[in-house]
Amino acid sequence: MKKKAKGKIVMVGAGFVGSTIAYTAVVSGIASEIVFVDVNRDKAEGEAMDMSHGLAYVKQVDIRAGEYSDCKDADIVVITAGINRKPGQSRLDLAKINVKIVQDVIVNVTKYTSDAIILVVSNPVDILTYFAQKISGLPRYQVIGTGTTLDTARFKYLIGKNCEVNVRNVHAYIIGEHGDSEVPLWSTANIAGKPLEEFWADSGKDGAVEKSKLIEDVRDAGAEIIKKKGATYYGIGLTTTNILSAMLGNENSVLTVSSVLDGEYGIKDVALSLPSVVNVKGIDRIFNINISEDEQLMLNESATKLKETIRQVENELK
Repeated sequence: MKKKAKGKIVMVGAGFVGSTIAYTAVVSGIASEIVFVDVNRDKAEGEAMDMSHGLAYVKQVDIRAGEYSDCKDADIVVITAGINRKPGQSRLDLAKINVKIVQDVIVNVTKYTSDAIILVVSNPVDILTYFAQKISGLPRYQVIGTGTTLDTARFKYLIGKNCEVNVRNVHAYIIGEHGDSEVPLWSTANIAGKPLEEFWADSGKDGAVEKSKLIEDVRDAGAEIIKKKGATYYGIGLTTTNILSAMLGNENSVLTVSSVLDGEYGIKDVALSLPSVVNVKGIDRIFNINISEDEQLMLNESATKLKETIRQVENELK
């Protein structure tokens, strides 16, 4: 693995999510080169042209459409390709379709590189991260998913709004599945070092009521946005760019990204999110924090749920 990143990102998928991530990366100035790879070449070229026309006002970056061969010297390959879940479509049906798409992507990417970090954004992200790592055969810390980083960002935002403090002073995590079985770590949540429970008590609020409402809002956030505007892409765009910045800048940031576990928190052979130190290697190590017994049980349940879906997809693909 390279010790210093050049700043080259290959974006597989030039749809709403892929183009928003690329645009956010351009504005943030974290990349030196962004290459779009998409089955719709015109769409990839159009996105690259549109972004390039604003380069007079940001840090310079080479933006273009390309092919899988462009992965050969990429630092990071971001996978946003896949279909969105349709009304009435089961989670398993979505997983089966998108696993096949990701399988094709991984086969093509690994023809040209075994050094690039693979960052999976497409959903169901934990399932796809698991299969991407297994199909690629790459080290498990080199194939990661955005996981619950967006859920964690929503969690922090809503806590900040609830407590009337700057979201940057809220320290809280969502771990486990990016989905219904996600686990809020209430036991470690704090504002400027003050436990959230104490903050609520001092404010005369009922912690149990606040928790129930907050986690419901976090879990329903994506569906609510889709209901109102048809898709979500700004939040995941900013979230993914933060992950890219951590890797390209070798920041050692603690982020709740998804990876295949091998005994961490007593869990194996499934991809889910835990606080992880992210740098130029991808995941440097998973950060061990003390969680409550109830949170550990919820995490185990989340892992079991994901394993069931993985086994179902494996059986369908045989």
